[in-house]
Amino acid sequence: MLLSGRIPMAVANALVTVVSTVLATELHRRISFRSERRGWRVHLQSGATVAVSYAFTTGALLCLFAVRPEPSPLVAQTVYLSASALAGVGRFVLLRVVVFGNRGRSGHGRASHDDALDKSSVAMAV
Repeated sequence: MLLSGRIPMAVANALVTVVSTVLATELHRRISFRSERRGWRVHLQSGATVAVSYAFTTGALLCLFAVRPEPSPLVAQTVYLSASALAGVGRFVLLRVVVFGNRGRSGHGRASHDDALDKSSVAMAV
């Protein structure tokens, strides 16, 4: 909302999306998933989830402006925050399963008891 009117909506959304997801990815890596995975592959996979989140939130706003050309700031913010929340849940699941999914594997290729609990808690959160 602070950037509206100063730069185009899509650019403002891109800026907010990139900054928030870089911070979220690092926090997920360190705290949520306690992963040691690093490198370009992790960044590229995480970047793909950012691109999907950006497309989803921008699409939601473009749909809003197509239906209601001049929505109130409250309506615009509600649509954006709702789309961001859905995108955030989807991104968390992708990070957990795809990007940081190899955490806690035993030497026999089976998930430990803690991993099974983690996956069920993610399923319950969705």
